[in-house]
Amino acid sequence: MSKSIAVFNQKGGVGKTTTVINLSACLASLGKRVLMIDIDPQGNTTSGIGIDKNSLEYTLYDILINNVNPKECIKATQQESLYIIPASVQLAGAEIELTSFQGRELKLRECITEIKKDFDYIFVDCPPSLGLLSVNALSAVDSVLIPIQCEYYALEGVSQLMNTYSLVKKGLNKKLEIEGVVLSMFDGRTNLSIQVVEEVKKFFKGKVYRTMIPRNVRLAEAPSHGLSIISYDPKSKGAEAYLELAQEFLELSEEVI
Repeated sequence: MSKSIAVFNQKGGVGKTTTVINLSACLASLGKRVLMIDIDPQGNTTSGIGIDKNSLEYTLYDILINNVNPKECIKATQQESLYIIPASVQLAGAEIELTSFQGRELKLRECITEIKKDFDYIFVDCPPSLGLLSVNALSAVDSVLIPIQCEYYALEGVSQLMNTYSLVKKGLNKKLEIEGVVLSMFDGRTNLSIQVVEEVKKFFKGKVYRTMIPRNVRLAEAPSHGLSIISYDPKSKGAEAYLELAQEFLELSEEVI
């Protein structure tokens, strides 16, 4: 059974793109067929997995605005079983263009419905905002994965995020669930990281993954080479953590199914 997941937090710099690329790559390495959809106009998932944004015939913009068939926009990555629908800077304008469309919040849902059966997992990398593109993502998926960094302002904005989640669930996507919360940039040597973990676990009872993603230089370097961490440095702490997270994710999500 196929599952679609939006990776969402309106706060920037919390590890959304890092999680989309590396969790997807690890799941693909475990034999799953995985599609990433980049709905962030910055297109960091697109460039971070080695796709040249200037060489693309079609991007997600063409699906949302020009009704191009989603199957024509799917691109293979360097890794087997891992695919992407890329983004380009044009997406920044899509937010404004979509406002005049009927059913504007559901354009991505139409796209995912058409291709969902071809993949085991679809991950949508959302922009760090609460605009129409994020609403499209939340309206289109089965669940939300929330990355939260282990830093002082970690829970700032979480109530706003949960409010958006509740509004979309109530009005546009009644089946929307919280998949889980991933704690990123964890540093076990600091009291702050440990305190944040405790706070987040209290707030999201039973939804926080055991596996935490550590601060890791190799994780930060990998996207500049257009590679996931398991292709760039499979022996790094970051690669070990994301593989562990992928295994935990599979255990939990397949239990639910």
